[in-house]
Amino acid sequence: MDAPTQPTMLATRPGPILRLGRLMIYLGVVFTAPLVGAWGSGRPINRYLEFPPVPTGRVPADFSWPVCGLVLMVIGLSVAPFVVTVLRSASGYSPTSTRGRFPAWGYWGVAWLAVAWVLAWTRFDWFAALQEFTFTPLWLGYIVTVSALSYQRTGRCMLTHRLRLFLVLFPVSAAFWWSFEYLNRFVENWYYIGVSDFEPWRYFVFATLAFATVLPAVLSTAEWLATFPRVSAGLHDWLRLPIPRSVSFARSLIIVSTALLLTLGIWPDAYYPAVWIAPLGLVFGLHLIHGEPVQLRDVAHGDWQRVWCQALACLICGGFWEMWNTLSLAHWEYSVPYVQRFEIFEMPLLGYAGYLPFGLLCAAFVCYVMGDDAAT
Repeated sequence: MDAPTQPTMLATRPGPILRLGRLMIYLGVVFTAPLVGAWGSGRPINRYLEFPPVPTGRVPADFSWPVCGLVLMVIGLSVAPFVVTVLRSASGYSPTSTRGRFPAWGYWGVAWLAVAWVLAWTRFDWFAALQEFTFTPLWLGYIVTVSALSYQRTGRCMLTHRLRLFLVLFPVSAAFWWSFEYLNRFVENWYYIGVSDFEPWRYFVFATLAFATVLPAVLSTAEWLATFPRVSAGLHDWLRLPIPRSVSFARSLIIVSTALLLTLGIWPDAYYPAVWIAPLGLVFGLHLIHGEPVQLRDVAHGDWQRVWCQALACLICGGFWEMWNTLSLAHWEYSVPYVQRFEIFEMPLLGYAGYLPFGLLCAAFVCYVMGDDAAT
């Protein structure tokens, strides 16, 4: 049994001005809402605007078994149906063979990745001046390598056949992740080690180069996963989830998401999951104003393949993010309320589940800014 084909997508490609406008609207809401919440609760807002950011040393709520159990239940109920469906259906899919050889440029990517990995985890004196900057080379090597794997299986990938989109993803990614760095100033769920002495300009360059790799990495990985029918077996005609297409529903999503962002400035320990939930609702709401997000159109027709691959892609990237982070000189650590225990590398175990919805957010954000034909 071969993999079913994806439904034809109605390609919409906004122009540069519209793309910038959509990006500015998203960033404007994300920047303003939590700041208003902090101001309304009497907190000094200057500390959220310092650059580079200065951690306040706020101690998060202690580990809680009841909260941990609740989170585990939510994760299980959300993920188990997908896993069971895929495992039951995978045996009916015939294995797919690769189309050609691994491309020559892919070997350069592998070699680059290997060298960057060694430099990231060692401390050579001659490399000391650049030791903090190993994150970006690592992920450039990863992106090229996973693109080569996609090319080997299908004869095409974003890097070779959608180069303009591929290149634009980097600056869009930088703006995208800077918004999360800003939201983190309210919840302080992660903080950086090894960059405290950076001057503002150096911090900006260091961070922007690193943040620019997030979206290309996730989308390239999703593109590769989509070449394996068994990964999403049984999800092409599954649960139909009708999504209202009305403007009133879109506005409701925007209002609720904005309210969640506002709570980050008021009750950061209680509502820190809103850092990941609210932007997804906001993106879908804004996109519904202009049309219908391809992810929502898929699930309305019962096709969850794309959504599943995007979620798994981010989980894979998350594993590499945390692994490479752990022995790098400049790295991050976590301080998450209620669930900070059972760490794998620096990330608490339950935190890895957050990569699943974040993968969907990455893809939804790119579709909102770049157009539906940017979806993988």
